[in-house]
Amino acid sequence: MDAEIEKTAFGPVPSRRLGRSLGINNILAKTCSYSCVYCQLGRTSKLRLERSAFYIPDRIFRDVEGKVREARRRGEAIDYLTFVPDGEPTLDLHLGEEIQRLRSIGLKIAVITNSSLIWKPDVREDLLLSDWVSLKVDTVSPNIWRKINRPHGYLSLGRILEKISEFARVFKGELATETMLIQGFNDRAGEIEKISVFVAGLKPKKSYISVPIRPPAEMKVHPPDEHFLNLAHQIFSEKLIDTELLIGYEGNAFAFTGNVEEDLLGIMSVHPMREDAVYEFLRKAQADRSVIEKLVKEGKLVKAKYKDDTFYLRNLMGH
Repeated sequence: MDAEIEKTAFGPVPSRRLGRSLGINNILAKTCSYSCVYCQLGRTSKLRLERSAFYIPDRIFRDVEGKVREARRRGEAIDYLTFVPDGEPTLDLHLGEEIQRLRSIGLKIAVITNSSLIWKPDVREDLLLSDWVSLKVDTVSPNIWRKINRPHGYLSLGRILEKISEFARVFKGELATETMLIQGFNDRAGEIEKISVFVAGLKPKKSYISVPIRPPAEMKVHPPDEHFLNLAHQIFSEKLIDTELLIGYEGNAFAFTGNVEEDLLGIMSVHPMREDAVYEFLRKAQADRSVIEKLVKEGKLVKAKYKDDTFYLRNLMGH
């Protein structure tokens, strides 16, 4: 993707964790330290650990400020500015500076991270600047971790878990954890018990147990059945963890802030939209379905089926 053309801010979109979230895409497409089997954006094309400068902080600030201004003019609520890019947000060398610059907008700032780089002191320092941080804890078992998250070969789960605990002790904002349960990988009682013990020690404000609800990178990935979801909720709750299942669709309250094509492409870069949500978005924008047909024809969007639903998502390997 062309870093000079792509917008780094999108939404606001409905977030199952944060209400109305204006997303910040501070990483170039599919640049990550993991290549998770369940990733809604497909397989990682650039597996890396070194932090880099993807955009200048001024660029991030201008794009976010512009989106906030448009949203406010249209009466769209925003609860958080959220770093939730096409890859791992902490790979951005300028993350801390960007958080500090965005403070002047007057909204809370959230970071959703896979936790893989938290062993780096500068990453922890940057995350401490935010108001809300979500840390991924899909498993505490190295063999399962390698199967689910497919990490960069240099990474050590033991070191990651140790530094997650260290960060949790000093973070002054709201800490959340998220565990993605996948049928046949990490959804059995023994593994859920081990995860819950670790999470309980972090004392998070909230712990989310999620399941794949959008087309995953690998079609062998399926949600666990209801029995194991209920079991997971019970095991976590018994440890006095405020636990919430993220197993439902978040709704169609996507915001229109200006250019229809630009807004759709921005949202779908990190947030595939169910077909009915797309049509509701177009209705609000007073646009017809030819907009979607055009973007599909141009190779900018693709259609995907998952269970009984049709989704539209950004073709990150295309135009």
